[in-house]
Amino acid sequence: MAKIRSSPRIVIVGSSNTDMTIKAPRLPRPGETILGGEFLMTAGGKGANQAVAAARALDPRSRGEVVFIARVGDDMFGRKALEGFKREGIVSDHILKDPDAPSGVALITVDSRGENTITVAPGANARLSPRDIDAAGHLIASASVLLMPLEVPMETVHRAAEIASAHGVRVIINPAPAQPILGSDLLRHVTILTPNETETEILTGVRIAHEKDLPAAAAALLAIGLEAVFITLGPRGVYAASADLREQIPAFEVEAVDTTAAGDVFSGTLAVALAEGRPLAEAARFANAAAALSVSKMGAQSSAPGRAEIDDLLRRDRSEK
Repeated sequence: MAKIRSSPRIVIVGSSNTDMTIKAPRLPRPGETILGGEFLMTAGGKGANQAVAAARALDPRSRGEVVFIARVGDDMFGRKALEGFKREGIVSDHILKDPDAPSGVALITVDSRGENTITVAPGANARLSPRDIDAAGHLIASASVLLMPLEVPMETVHRAAEIASAHGVRVIINPAPAQPILGSDLLRHVTILTPNETETEILTGVRIAHEKDLPAAAAALLAIGLEAVFITLGPRGVYAASADLREQIPAFEVEAVDTTAAGDVFSGTLAVALAEGRPLAEAARFANAAAALSVSKMGAQSSAPGRAEIDDLLRRDRSEK
């Protein structure tokens, strides 16, 4: 039985990066140089993106909180990241400054259609350890939801999932970057997965060439023992599956400018919706709305919408039907 707290606590274990983004007419081929246009340097990292998305999606009336567990370098990028987390109201007591590694950096190219390529130098993210998780174990044990992408060491992810599972906390894994095998030792502690199509194919071996392939791919993941799986499909929405749910929930129609953090926004806001006790399909729709709003803006964390924006889009969509 998932924990539902009157004041939800979402704990996120993950990476913090500085994103350096160039907007170009198209993505370069190997060995090719393209003269781009706008350059942006913004806060990013899958864990940090999800933490910011969750913090902005919280209902301000709920007195909920988002806790982020991470490592940054003791450098300009790390200090700027910490300032940003505090501005967002994220509990940052367990974001550690690493004296021996730089902060993570991501180099991103975005084309005219909003598609992107990303290369990451993890830096301090690669040094987040199980010992760091143990130091924050009391927060994980009392969480409504634990959410983790895979940009930190797998033994660290495993330790956090183990603590959460032992205390009846829902564990959401966003399996990105894609991993061919997550391992039964980890998966027995996981409640929900939020892979995209590529990650789903890597995890299941089921090729998704058409929409009709989604039920088989979802069934392969549910067979692991998960409560639910949400396969994100970009502009086609999300395929949500559980023991009694099989539904493709359409995306909201928007003009895509930058898809960089859409999956992170989806996962972060999904965690909030589930922590609030929403049913799976309703939670997916809430997260779809947030993801749609995010792709209409440039940047990673800067594109995450606030709760009022998400609620407004959902209301407008309902009134038009």
